[in-house]
Amino acid sequence: MSIAFDAMMFAREAHKDQRRRYTNNPYTDHLAEVAGIVSTVAGYTTQTEITIATAWLHDCVEDCGVTLDEIERLFGLPVAIGVSGLSDVEKGNRAERKRLSRERLSTCSYWIQNIKVADLISNTSSIVMHDPKFAVTYLEEKRLLLDVLTKADPRLISIARSQAEAKP
Repeated sequence: MSIAFDAMMFAREAHKDQRRRYTNNPYTDHLAEVAGIVSTVAGYTTQTEITIATAWLHDCVEDCGVTLDEIERLFGLPVAIGVSGLSDVEKGNRAERKRLSRERLSTCSYWIQNIKVADLISNTSSIVMHDPKFAVTYLEEKRLLLDVLTKADPRLISIARSQAEAKP
């Protein structure tokens, strides 16, 4: 079995009782979408397995109480580093948390930034469609975030930026 497949199975179990806000679809639909989006720009290297595994696991720490130690033990240090870079653990009010998150993500490697952009692509349309009032705040936060994701694949950035520029 591959590390990406193992990560998918782990994430499916970890998120099995979680549903998507607005649509009530299984949360794993979002994880599959993120993994699918990022796989289109991941190439065909050893890093591809790590990237796709990390995409599947990107919300396990902040949503499911999985520890980074557990991720490292099961999937290796590179995946744990990726999940760490993608996990929102900042404290403070919303503006402070988002600023600190941007600072953290701006220093991450290209492949971690690619996963974050894929996450934005997956989340944006649902928020814009189902919560136009919150979308105003969300889209501004995403525009600021996209400005610092300078290592991400420009094709993904282009998609995410076009979504972020749309009017709710």
